Amino acid sequence: MALRNIVKKGDPILEKTCRKVEQFDERLFTLLDDMADTLYDANGVGLAAPQVGVLKRIAVIDIGDGDGLIELINPEITDRQGEQREQEGCLSLPDVWKTTVRPARVQVKAQDRHGRWQTYWGDGLKARAFCHEIDHLDGILFTTHAVEDGDA
Repeated sequence: MALRNIVKKGDPILEKTCRKVEQFDERLFTLLDDMADTLYDANGVGLAAPQVGVLKRIAVIDIGDGDGLIELINPEITDRQGEQREQEGCLSLPDVWKTTVRPARVQVKAQDRHGRWQTYWGDGLKARAFCHEIDHLDGILFTTHAVEDGDA
């Protein structure tokens, strides 16, 4: 396991769409482990593969709620409910915080490191983290969802 460099805003990889993961092997396991180490070292709540320079549909999330690390491979949001407005930041945009509009609750379908499909529900911060990281896989930064405090 190793720490990876986190790509910062301005790097074109952050605006690219990631490829589907097809092989569930030792290379994937190493990447997932490295991403987890990098996430924890940076004190983040989520990290997507393009943020470490890899154009694969992979993200890791740990919001510190006791559920531990969630590994998402080929994730997709299958249900969205409600709305929340909260401050959001990103490891690739240090010191940038914006109020965003996100669903209050989401359901995510994703594969685990062994290729088995799993379903996750997230409310509040976990819903934001799921949306934020899945957006990264489509080349979308959180600032796209930013609103001014007075916006509807």
